[in-house]
Amino acid sequence: MGQLAETLLAGVEPRFTVDAALPGARGIGESEEGRPIHAYEIGKGARGISLIAGAHADEPVGPETLRILVQNADRLGVLLEEFTFRVVPHVNPDGAARNQAWIDAWPDAEAYRSRVLREPPGRDVEFGYPDLRPENRVVSNFLAERVPYALHMSLHGMAIAEGGMLLIEKHWVDRTVALRERYGALLDRHIPGRHDHDRKGDKGFQYLGPGFWTTPEGSAMRAYFAERGDHEMARRFRDSSMEYVRSLGGDPLCLVTEIPLFVVPNSDPQPGHPGAFFAVKERWADPGALAGTQSVPLATAMALQLDALELGLAAIG
Repeated sequence: MGQLAETLLAGVEPRFTVDAALPGARGIGESEEGRPIHAYEIGKGARGISLIAGAHADEPVGPETLRILVQNADRLGVLLEEFTFRVVPHVNPDGAARNQAWIDAWPDAEAYRSRVLREPPGRDVEFGYPDLRPENRVVSNFLAERVPYALHMSLHGMAIAEGGMLLIEKHWVDRTVALRERYGALLDRHIPGRHDHDRKGDKGFQYLGPGFWTTPEGSAMRAYFAERGDHEMARRFRDSSMEYVRSLGGDPLCLVTEIPLFVVPNSDPQPGHPGAFFAVKERWADPGALAGTQSVPLATAMALQLDALELGLAAIG
């Protein structure tokens, strides 16, 4: 656990909570179903940091991590002098409400498998910037108020994987060698391991090594489906939050955390090909499909999210 995670999580009993306004909340708009979307500005530094979470509503660790960061902002110390953090802990409160049944039952694997809900392409908040949904519009407007940014993070997760991952914006690959070395060591120590899947550039995901890809891009998604003649699917993808923040100017480092809810051990690993992961995916519809997997403790997952933030801040100097 890095220093930032240790500082923010000290004395905290991590648990999933229902999204609610915290002290200092600013209502920036509402979701499609009328739920409020809260944002926060923390610190007074010259360099802007944007942090969002919850785009995929079946990935609840990110919103909880950012709520803890906001609640304990007074512990950030000198970071508040160097940076201004602009935070939206949950960009998809409607999706969170639909997933609340299995979240309340966590870490019951069968409750997750049988009750989880996720928006399809065309409804995906992460690929909806700047204006696919009301949620995208209000978050885009909030982020555009203070530009440019030095770092943008969209906190995500995975249902199952053979370890953790971190996605890095392609313009920063050569500048994040030390970040990957340090974060890889943390993944190996705490999950343990990394999700090693080489997608051969499929849909724009460039493989950087075990546990690391480049960040997703709506432009790559559109091109992928258009090249295959599926223009209707291509039209369902707008830009990702990473593309949107980069469009606001500057040269922000963009990171996407991918910490699994359940880790599936791989007894016969093959470089770039997570065989055990695919085996579980193939039997996903069957009760007990997640038998043999291990849930990642919420405290561990949150610490790894915060470790990525700490390393990202170091990477931008």
